[in-house]
Amino acid sequence: MELPDNARAVRDEDTFDIQAVAAWLGEHAGIAGIPEVRQFAGGASNLTYLLRYPDRDLVLRRPPTGAKPSSGHDMAREYRIQALLAPAYPHVPAMVGLCTDHSVLGSDFYVMEHVPGTILRTNPPTTLDLTPEQTRALCLRIVDLLVELHGVDPETTGLDEFSRGTGYVARQVAGWTKRYEKARTDNVPDFARVTRWLDEARPADVASTVVHGDFRLDNVVLDENDPLRPVAVLDWELATIGDPLMDLGSSLAYWVQADDDPMMLATKRQPSDLPGMLTRREIVEYYSEKTGLRVDNWGFYEVFGLFRLAVIAQQIYYRYHHGHTTNPAFKDFWVVVGYLDSRCNALIDQHEKESR
Repeated sequence: MELPDNARAVRDEDTFDIQAVAAWLGEHAGIAGIPEVRQFAGGASNLTYLLRYPDRDLVLRRPPTGAKPSSGHDMAREYRIQALLAPAYPHVPAMVGLCTDHSVLGSDFYVMEHVPGTILRTNPPTTLDLTPEQTRALCLRIVDLLVELHGVDPETTGLDEFSRGTGYVARQVAGWTKRYEKARTDNVPDFARVTRWLDEARPADVASTVVHGDFRLDNVVLDENDPLRPVAVLDWELATIGDPLMDLGSSLAYWVQADDDPMMLATKRQPSDLPGMLTRREIVEYYSEKTGLRVDNWGFYEVFGLFRLAVIAQQIYYRYHHGHTTNPAFKDFWVVVGYLDSRCNALIDQHEKESR
């Protein structure tokens, strides 16, 4: 078996006791042997590793060293959400086991089956030669995955245990505002106008559904033999029960399209600008048609998504700024945060102009 294209040697700061993990898997999952370990390069929050055995590949997920088990690093929560969701949403990787014994790795971690296939990163693989028509068809199928997820019944799956009731939009605005304030460094803007506007403009919840929280092209696995068929959705660390339009807004914050400005194009982490890809507006219209949900206040969800992305980038940069990680990929995230503040303010200006 070939290694996945983004599986690299493990960074020194992210190493762990392979023997201890192998012993735990042997005892709790009946998996014998010591695996070869590689690290997936794409993760910027939790750490993800490939465990390669002679007859199978597994994936291990754990928090970064020193991280507290907050909602973004709660391995038990992430594991349980996927385990409950799998019977109703067959695009979730199969869970192998959850370890809450910190003597093994120093934190909770879980192991799941590896789903082989193609993942669309910043630039698609050269072997993936799609026409614009094929690219459009693939784009629609990926949006359909989000539509399908938002159609899962939280009660029948048991996922309603993660619901905090109505007021999701308000909690999200307040929560992400507090996270930004906590992670702010002296080289980024305060986002005061943006957070004030979000608080004043926030609509009521439109529904309460399962939301992914980080739905992007590079969290979708395409079939090895049919690149037009999505087979799995990854990275469920932010999944919960909430407003589906907030999930859509968060997702489209990553959706860089071909006519965006140069700075936005420079932030691209997925090939959403390929010929044939839908625009953000087209995705919103398609989603609305498929779900029956009206999107009367898209400006709010768009600004929220970009602000939330700025907070995520700033939280990662905060770790680099204070020496909690030495990964050079994070050193310029503060520049992106500043740009996102400008973009949010421009969208607010546009919204206010159109509302006069």
